[in-house]
Amino acid sequence: MDLFSPIVVGEYTLNNRIFMAPMTRCRSVQDNVPNAMMAEYYAQRASAGLIISEGSQISSLGIGYPCTPGIHTPEQIEGWKQVTQAVHEKGGTIFLQLWHVGRISHPAFHNGEIPVSASAIKPAGETYTPEGMKEFVTPRALTTDEIKDVVQEYVKAAENAMEAGFDGVEVHGANGYLIDQFLRDGTNHRDDEYGGSIENRARFIFEIVKGVGLAVGPSRTAVRLSPSGTFNDMTDSNPSKHFAYICKKLNAFNLAYLHIIDALEGDIRHGANVVELSLLRETYRGVLVTNGGYDLKRGNEAIKNGEADAVAYGALFLANPDLPERFEANAALNAPKPDSYYTQDEKGYLDYPALSTSN
Repeated sequence: MDLFSPIVVGEYTLNNRIFMAPMTRCRSVQDNVPNAMMAEYYAQRASAGLIISEGSQISSLGIGYPCTPGIHTPEQIEGWKQVTQAVHEKGGTIFLQLWHVGRISHPAFHNGEIPVSASAIKPAGETYTPEGMKEFVTPRALTTDEIKDVVQEYVKAAENAMEAGFDGVEVHGANGYLIDQFLRDGTNHRDDEYGGSIENRARFIFEIVKGVGLAVGPSRTAVRLSPSGTFNDMTDSNPSKHFAYICKKLNAFNLAYLHIIDALEGDIRHGANVVELSLLRETYRGVLVTNGGYDLKRGNEAIKNGEADAVAYGALFLANPDLPERFEANAALNAPKPDSYYTQDEKGYLDYPALSTSN
């Protein structure tokens, strides 16, 4: 097997194992609503075995970045319908990533309301807000009742995704956002049933996955984790032990896949407390997708060696809308243009040439 082998993910048989990783692109300018420009962007990349959409907020309090799409209003659902229809017309399969940033936000996004988290622990650094760069604030710890409400917001967002025409959803439990803030003991200092032991700290994600699976089906439910990550000021006392436990418990949910951000070459977003992918591969028995700076050679090696069942590509898919075709032809790749990653127009978004137009 290699990247070009078909794979069964949930109820879908996919043409290849070259997945498009979720990437925030900040093009939802009007009320966080997806638009026609986004539909064209995703349709250009429909040859991916699976497209995983950029993170989409499950609620208004889940917003932490400008011009990012949501999945919690009727207008957003209608906007996403453009995207899913365009991808399906090109023969593609697309999952929506469900996102709540938690403490990685600012009151400027919420009419002065304080962001929420597992505990009232302020992240280091600054963030870009509608009022410019601002220092992070100390979040408010969610109450037990509020946690139950947030679980239901994930469930409702998953149902909204199905209404919008998505083939499934990926629960974003990575990169220091709300779920990750519960999972790690550096950000979770609670003393109730959602804090303390890893069994308690993982209760939140398991309740979400159970609820989403019941709502849309486990074969349409996936999870993303970043066991090695330190992005967004994240720490944990024993990530290898804790994430091995989480991955083992996720077996019971019969997910479409588990998506792991790998500590490739010891670096995830400028730092890593390395958890070996092999440890998680031994622990998790379902479809395992990996991501993190892979190229064609290392992706094929990961599949051949059984380290993963599929590989999700980020920046390479951003710059090469026909990445599977380029990989198969062993063709030259367009270079990504970081200056346009988070702008609001078509430049650096829709204008990367396909192989057929660049020769």
